[in-house]
Amino acid sequence: SEEDIYRDAEEIEREKILLCETSSSEHKLSVAPEMDIMEYCRREWRGDTPAAKKMRKGYEAVARKFASIRRVRGDNYCALRATLFQALSQATQLPCWLQSEDFTMLSKNLLSKYDWIKQWQLKQKLGRKMGEISDEIKEYLILLREKWKNISEVKGPLEKQEACDKLFKNEEEEYSLYEALKFLMLNTAIKLYNDDRNGRRVPVFSWLLFARDTSSNPCQLMHNHLNHIGHGGGLEQVEMFLLAYTLQYTIQVYRLYKYSTDEFITLYPNDPEEDWPVVTLITEDDRHYNIPVRMCQETML
Repeated sequence: SEEDIYRDAEEIEREKILLCETSSSEHKLSVAPEMDIMEYCRREWRGDTPAAKKMRKGYEAVARKFASIRRVRGDNYCALRATLFQALSQATQLPCWLQSEDFTMLSKNLLSKYDWIKQWQLKQKLGRKMGEISDEIKEYLILLREKWKNISEVKGPLEKQEACDKLFKNEEEEYSLYEALKFLMLNTAIKLYNDDRNGRRVPVFSWLLFARDTSSNPCQLMHNHLNHIGHGGGLEQVEMFLLAYTLQYTIQVYRLYKYSTDEFITLYPNDPEEDWPVVTLITEDDRHYNIPVRMCQETML
């Protein structure tokens, strides 16, 4: 299957046995406890296939910068989960876009301008009325600001990590935050689309986003892509750019299957603003993302 294109039959069978041995409670962890990055690599990529060898080389390169890895729950919110967890775990203040006075009115304002947003699919519940969608999204936006503020005010790194772990064990709150992020991505896409139509300068990824047959405008983007994130699919590459632009964070990704190419370390966006914070993720296939932690001390040669 497509999921297994990098693994030989023996590796797949071993993983099935490993999954059976893992306790059911561990499957529910959104972000698993950290483990040594090379130990994780050896457990996952023990075969002698060319792909396994490339993955080991990739992990060795990551291990020069980071000591540990935290496995992220592999549902269709994976990219949002990994990015948000990393952003919150290093947050020291509220981003400017979360501080604006009209932030919590965003859903009401957008719905008043764009009638088609009534078809937004929220947490797999269809057929809401306009007011209900607006109020529910408003709750999620308020929750995102509140959690970001609370965690950014935690001073000690250990305490901050504990606060993040606690948040990402609360399913109801966690998934509400992802819905807030998706709506913010829609808002960013609408702004970019309107800017381009009005002759303003937009980043290159915006052209690519709306060049697709399935998302030639924000309405199509919502129907065919954003509505499916978390339900029927994850983020595509161009949507990783949209997420980064929405959060005003640079997302640096070690793409292990691209080891020894120029795309091994990819930045979203390619030309980030200098003052944007950076979060780092790892992917083996551009579908599932894990989190590297504990940056190593640089060795001076």
